[in-house]
Amino acid sequence: MNKKNRKPKWSVLTMLVSTSLLFAGCGQGSTTPAASGTDKTGNQPAASTTTGSVPTKEDKAKGEPLVVYLNDFDEIIGPMFEKETGYKVKLVSGNGAEIMSRIEAEKGNPHWDVVWMDAMPSIHKLGKDGQLLEGWTPNHAAGLTDFAAKLVPANKTYYPTGAHAAGVIIANTKQLPTDKAPKSWNDLVKPEFQNMVGMADPAVAAPAYPFVAWFFQQEGMDKGKAYFDQLLQNGARVYPKNPNVAKALTGGEIKLAALQESNAYTLKNKKEPVEIIWPEEGAPASVRVAGIQKDTKNVEAAKAFIDFILDPKVQQQLIDQGEESYFEPSAKGAVAKKDRAANAKLVVADPEWASEHEAEIKQWFADKAVK
Repeated sequence: MNKKNRKPKWSVLTMLVSTSLLFAGCGQGSTTPAASGTDKTGNQPAASTTTGSVPTKEDKAKGEPLVVYLNDFDEIIGPMFEKETGYKVKLVSGNGAEIMSRIEAEKGNPHWDVVWMDAMPSIHKLGKDGQLLEGWTPNHAAGLTDFAAKLVPANKTYYPTGAHAAGVIIANTKQLPTDKAPKSWNDLVKPEFQNMVGMADPAVAAPAYPFVAWFFQQEGMDKGKAYFDQLLQNGARVYPKNPNVAKALTGGEIKLAALQESNAYTLKNKKEPVEIIWPEEGAPASVRVAGIQKDTKNVEAAKAFIDFILDPKVQQQLIDQGEESYFEPSAKGAVAKKDRAANAKLVVADPEWASEHEAEIKQWFADKAVK
């Protein structure tokens, strides 16, 4: 997946959509052992409720591990959680398409306890379909920022842990001087930027669908299709994931990109010849949210995990030490990185709308790949 895609436009998308569906059956793509071999019906709660006693860390460690499906922070969150709470955790990591395919394949017999991804529309749909625990309020929910609190659904099936730009405009300054770079999303379809632009595939990369969904909701379906039609006809290239886009940008294959912000700032910090541009109209946000599988046998551990990642101290540690560290925290008291732009304006597609139109929009892009 790290190879450059040198084929123009959407020629990779059909293959990727088909490939991502294979993960449902074969379980490839995770960076940690999959939980699919575990019979979850045999799991026991981490602590007995019959005695009313508070479980010790030793008691918690005796239970089945909490299985968390996620697409980022797998390099840091497991040890943090285990050290703080005593609960054992098993992380199953993959890209957005892999994780959602796995969840769909396990619908009749889920192997996961918690899902935590920057794919709010997809997780919103899990809640609507009755697959998530409803009506629970974590202790740290009271400390959510106003921005984050508004994103909690009425049925309380998931909670936001942060938001980042699913795409900012970034230019290779060796090939395109800053004063000639685009300043808005509408600029990308102009003739002077023909064959220069790259972006991530909304069918594969978790942040890429929230990115395109905002345009469709803002403009309406017809105008949204017209915009991306123009972008594709103007020679835009689509790559599997954001790291592939970043590699194409620094390698000179493209001169401009709509790139997820952690990837963009990573290039900047590596002293690559790039300039990050936050459009005045705002950068479409990808919101990372966490929800609990409704029939989990590890209810207490699952609740402890979500409360843990809503803790401002934990979010600050993710910002200070995590690989995907450029984001706007959802907890009051946590502070974004100092070099993140002061004018970092995020705009969010309504999760209800984005959830309802997800299949339609992704299918539209897939049809473009066929053509």
